[in-house]
Amino acid sequence: MAVYVPESFTSDEADILRRYFTNLDGPVFALVNLPEVVKGALFARYSRSPKSLRRLFLDEFVGDLDISGDLSVDATIGLDRAEELYERVFFDYGDDSVAQLGGVHLACEQASNILTKVLEWGRLMSYLEQSTRYIAYDSRLGGRYRYYRDPAVLAGPLGTRYVGDLDRIFDSYSQCADTVTEFVRNTVPRGDNSEFVYRMATKAKALDAVRGILPAAATSNVGIYGTGQAFEALLLRMRASALPEARDYADLMLHELRKVIPSFLRRVDIPDRGGRWSSYLTETRTGTKAIVDDLFGDAPVDVASEVELVDFDPEAEDKLLASICYTHSSLPEHQLLEKVRNLGVDEKVSLMRAYVGERENRRHKPGRAFERSFYRFDILSDYGAFRDMQRHRMLTIEWQRLTPNHGYTRPELVDEAGVGAQFDEAMHRSAGLYDALNTDFSEQAPYAVSMAYRMRYSMQFNAREAMHMLELRSSPQGHPSYRRVALEMHRLIAEKAGHHAIAATMTHMTTEAPELERLEAERRAEARRDAADS
Repeated sequence: MAVYVPESFTSDEADILRRYFTNLDGPVFALVNLPEVVKGALFARYSRSPKSLRRLFLDEFVGDLDISGDLSVDATIGLDRAEELYERVFFDYGDDSVAQLGGVHLACEQASNILTKVLEWGRLMSYLEQSTRYIAYDSRLGGRYRYYRDPAVLAGPLGTRYVGDLDRIFDSYSQCADTVTEFVRNTVPRGDNSEFVYRMATKAKALDAVRGILPAAATSNVGIYGTGQAFEALLLRMRASALPEARDYADLMLHELRKVIPSFLRRVDIPDRGGRWSSYLTETRTGTKAIVDDLFGDAPVDVASEVELVDFDPEAEDKLLASICYTHSSLPEHQLLEKVRNLGVDEKVSLMRAYVGERENRRHKPGRAFERSFYRFDILSDYGAFRDMQRHRMLTIEWQRLTPNHGYTRPELVDEAGVGAQFDEAMHRSAGLYDALNTDFSEQAPYAVSMAYRMRYSMQFNAREAMHMLELRSSPQGHPSYRRVALEMHRLIAEKAGHHAIAATMTHMTTEAPELERLEAERRAEARRDAADS
C-alpha cells in the first residue's frame, strides 16, 4: 500500500502548477517563481484549509494573479545556470553563514502529528500547521481516513488491527464532532451574529472539544520557510531520528530542496560530513537512553501537578532592573546591580513602569532587559495542548515519549453533549493498540495514542518570551487546554517565584473566556471581509 496519496490534476491545471511547484505528485515540494507575499499568503490560508497547497493555489489564488508572463517557466526542471553562478560565488567567498542568505518555502503534506513536531523543532524557521479547530479531520483522502500508515507496521501481523482500530477511532471522532456541534448550536444562542460567524464559532468549539480523540498518527500539512542552513540542520536531525517516517521524509525533503538550493545542502549525505554528524546525534541519543534506562528505568513515577515551576532566579527582578539601566549608564553591571538592590520600592516601580510603558496591546513588548530572568516549568498536559505550546521557538522545550500511561483529559463539553462513553471507548482502543505495537514497533507505537492523553514536557524561557507566550496562549480564542497551562504559569511566576512586578507587566493576560472562544475572532474576520468587498 502506498504511504502517500498522490493528487490528480487536469492537463491545464498541471501546465499552471509546474511553473510554481517543484513537483506535482509528491507530499513534499518547494514553491518557486512566486512573489514572497503570495507564498506567505498561501501558507497563511493553508493552515485553515482542508485542501492541499497545490489545490488551494488553483482554487483560490490563480484567478487573482497575472501569470501570462510565466508561460515558459517550468519549476520542475533544475535551475542549472543559477546553480553554476552560485557555485562560483560560494567557493570563492562562502562559509557556513552564506547558507543563511537563501531561503525556501517548502510544503510538507501528509505528515503524521508525530512527524510535525520533528519538523517544527528548529528555532530559526517559520511554520504554519493545519489547524484541528477549523478543519474537521473526518474528511477522507483517496478514500481513506487521514492517518499515517507505517509500511513496516502494515506489513506485519498487526497491520490489519492498526488500520481497523484507527478507522474506528476516526469514526468516533466524526460521530462525536457532529453530536457536539449540534449540542452547542442547540444550547448557545446565535444572538445578533451572522449565520456564518455563528456556525464557524460553534464548529470551532465542538472541534476543540473532540480533537483529543484524534490519534497522533493523524496527518497534517505544514508550511515551512527557512534558510539553507536551517534546512541542513533539520535534515541532519531527521536522518538521525529513530522514527522511520522522519528518515524517509528527510529523503523527500532533500530531493526537493536540491532543486532550488543544492549548494546549501551538499554536505547532508556526504558520509564523512553530514553522515558523520547524523551518526553523532544517533550515538549520543542511544547511549544516553541506555544509561538513563539502567539508572532510572524501574523508578515509580511521583504524582505531579499539571504545571510545576521547578527553577527560577530569586534575584531576577533586581537583575532585570540592572539590565534596564545598563544601556543608559556608563557603570559596569556589578555596580548597577548593587545600586539597584539599595533602591526603594517606589524607585524600582518607577523604573519598571518607565521601561514597560503603556502597552496598548499585547504586541507592545519591552526590550531585551526582560531576557535577564528565566523560568523552567515541568508540564503534564494533553498532547493537543503540547502541539500548540511546542511551536513557540524562542525558548528551550524538550519532551518525553508519548504514551497512554499518564491518563487522559475529557472536556466537560463532551460529557454535557452525552458522548462521554464514546470518548472513553476511543481512549481505551487507543491504549490497547499502543500496548500491542510497543513490543515489536516501539518507535511507531505513539501513532496509536490519542491527543487527549497527557504527556510530560519541560519549557524554559525568559520573562520577555513569557510575556509573549502567556498573553497569546491565554487569549479568549485560545484552546481551553493550553489556556489553563498559560494561566497557571503566570500565577506561579507571581506567587511561587515572588516576581509580582514581572507578572504585573503582563497586562494582556485573559483570565475569563467567552462561551464561544472563536466568536470575536470570527466577527473581526467577517468585518475585514466586508470592508474589502465594499
